[in-house]
Amino acid sequence: STLLFFLFPGADVGVSGGSASEENATHVTAQPSLVTTPEPWHLLVTQTPAKEKAKEGETVVLNCHFNSPRRPYPTDLMVKWYKEDEKGQMDLLENNMTILPNNSRVFLSGDLSQGDASLVILNVTISDHGIYFCEVTLPDGKVVTGDGTKLRIRRALGLFGIEESIGTIIGLVVAGIGGIAVLIIVLTPQLRRCVLCMRQGSHQ
Repeated sequence: STLLFFLFPGADVGVSGGSASEENATHVTAQPSLVTTPEPWHLLVTQTPAKEKAKEGETVVLNCHFNSPRRPYPTDLMVKWYKEDEKGQMDLLENNMTILPNNSRVFLSGDLSQGDASLVILNVTISDHGIYFCEVTLPDGKVVTGDGTKLRIRRALGLFGIEESIGTIIGLVVAGIGGIAVLIIVLTPQLRRCVLCMRQGSHQ
């Protein structure tokens, strides 16, 4: 009892080994608990820019960044990427790894410990167009998704880059021929009249 009083002078310790000393001792030991609960972490996922353009065959990097805390550790964070287009939603990457069968064109390129979860798409095709969403899941199950990045793919030019030019030239030629044909049709009756006038004049 003397030892308890020395450690905790404010404690009222009973001498007669009764239940009071046990009760107070329990109360005193519970008092100095200084365990603080960590503040909730507000995760923010950012995708910039909102729109990306690429040409067939090029490599595209879709940026995704999140505010990286000291805890939880980056290995506890799970990143998912999915695409939405006219066919619906297609998952590309889950648990930080691509889930597309036999596909090595799509993978994470960022350093998660630096808050970078950017996605790389190699050798893009027309079918890669759509809106891409970056999603980060915390260990407690909280999910935060970015606003999305719209990817538009332009067709590559044909052989020697003249495919589109030839199409334009052919279109102009056809339009020109059509215009000449219209002029001939419109002017033909007037030409006949002029010829008849000339013949009549020569007879006189």
